[in-house]
Amino acid sequence: MYFSVIIPTCDRTDLLDTCLSLLQLQELAVDYEVIVSDDSNTNSTRLLINNKYPYVNWIQGPQHGPAANRNKGASIAKGKWLVFLDDDVKPDTNLLIAYSAAINAHPNISAFEGAIYPDDWKLLKLDMAECPINTTGGCFWSANICIKKSFFEQIGMFDDSFKIAAQEDQEIYNRIKDISLIIFVSDAKVVHPVRIASVLDKLNRLPRSLNSWIFFYKKRHSWVEVFKEAYKSQLIALANAIGKKFIKTSFIHLITLLILFPSITLSAYKFKSNSKI
Repeated sequence: MYFSVIIPTCDRTDLLDTCLSLLQLQELAVDYEVIVSDDSNTNSTRLLINNKYPYVNWIQGPQHGPAANRNKGASIAKGKWLVFLDDDVKPDTNLLIAYSAAINAHPNISAFEGAIYPDDWKLLKLDMAECPINTTGGCFWSANICIKKSFFEQIGMFDDSFKIAAQEDQEIYNRIKDISLIIFVSDAKVVHPVRIASVLDKLNRLPRSLNSWIFFYKKRHSWVEVFKEAYKSQLIALANAIGKKFIKTSFIHLITLLILFPSITLSAYKFKSNSKI
């Protein structure tokens, strides 16, 4: 087996259905398998795969977040190379061909990142729009990456201390960059939906998002640097939001600035107590 395509999912059957329907159209001369690691609370995903995609290997996820879910899929992978995709992307039919060509062209490289495009550039310009974008490289968003399995295991896989989809891919990105080059493969493309978040949703996610960022940044920096970078990044983001006249986004950054000090202080206390996120 050459590629193992690993897709973590959690109660997003319709999106996963679209992803799998496009993935099965891959034009590839080498073997590949598809593994769906499922953190869902219902049987809908398993039923979808059993009834429509019997070639897909469904496994029960550990229900400890996307990082642990990806690791679970990788643990049973038979492929020499692991391709991680999000369940809501639309993969190009040449995705695996492009990764295969890049691997052949760079035999000493163990990690690659593919391109991620939004499904609606105009929608992306609206207040509270969200979408990971990677059109030139240097991002390593886990919605579309390719890693040699032996190398993935060597570096310790994803850190499953991250319980939400935030910074877990940037953390492994840092570890990879320490020891290896990463090649951007522009032809390995996926399309990601643009979503407009609500203020309430953003506020609900904010505490865990902040804790995840603090945990990520503290791995390589002092607490003083954590404070500095946290406030600096939020002030820049606030200025950008104000410049674009994004009222809702500006409000979120203002709230974030107000709760940064207690959040970092609490995280410092937890860190000293050897607690995780």
